[in-house]
Amino acid sequence: MSSSLPPFPAEWRIENAEPIADTVAGSVYDVTLAGGVSAIVKHLKPKVLEDSQRGADFLAWRDGVGCVRLLARTGTMLLMEHAGRITLRDHLEAQGDADATRIAAEALLAYHRPSETPPPASLQPLPRYFASLFDKAERDRREGLPGPFTEAADMAEALIADQRDIKPLHGDLHHENIVYGPRGWLIIDPAGLIGDAALDVANMFSNPLDRFDLNRSEERIAAMAGVFAETLQRDVRTILRYAFAYGCLSAAWHDEGGDTEECDNELAVAAAIRNVLRQV
Repeated sequence: MSSSLPPFPAEWRIENAEPIADTVAGSVYDVTLAGGVSAIVKHLKPKVLEDSQRGADFLAWRDGVGCVRLLARTGTMLLMEHAGRITLRDHLEAQGDADATRIAAEALLAYHRPSETPPPASLQPLPRYFASLFDKAERDRREGLPGPFTEAADMAEALIADQRDIKPLHGDLHHENIVYGPRGWLIIDPAGLIGDAALDVANMFSNPLDRFDLNRSEERIAAMAGVFAETLQRDVRTILRYAFAYGCLSAAWHDEGGDTEECDNELAVAAAIRNVLRQV
């Protein structure tokens, strides 16, 4: 293997490794283990190490139920089952958005399945998850700037105060985090939250990120909300309210990072969601 690769633990018996992605969370490698078994290694970056380890705790707790198996871990590396090479984004492009939404709903039910094992204590509750939105809304209030951030923060506070069906959540579900392979459709890269199950579909509305024809379509938003409301046996308005609050939370994250374009993109999705919400 190349000397540029990180030093993998000897006990993992990695025979070959190829870098396949470099993300905010870490560098990802497609590896071959002894015996020819394919797997994935993620070398975690210090900036988001705590968040990544929380997601690993979620995977360890699920133990392969509806999601990729965590095979081993160190302080900065995760060795995981190879979930497959076809993402839900790939399926969407080949089979259409409606079928992709159906698959996402089925994947959600699979990893939301009840467990007899208590969830990890490290999972992040929703008040902490929405902190950036609350901070942005407070700044806007002080500056006398009415707008979507303050509206979304008020909505998030109301939703959090009235949570239902509280359970461990993926927290970052989207079309690139649902993958097809030998065990069918599995989720990867959970954020590791705990809270209202309706939050877990909120990010789907903003994705795929570059498909503005989809994520800003009020017809698509209404249809997707209907599917997820039926899947979770929840009110459509609750699904849409979480989606709007999440869209503004994502915009607040981009605002913190100084990415005006992506902030505006997320706000455009949130505005479309709000329009649908006003009609139901």
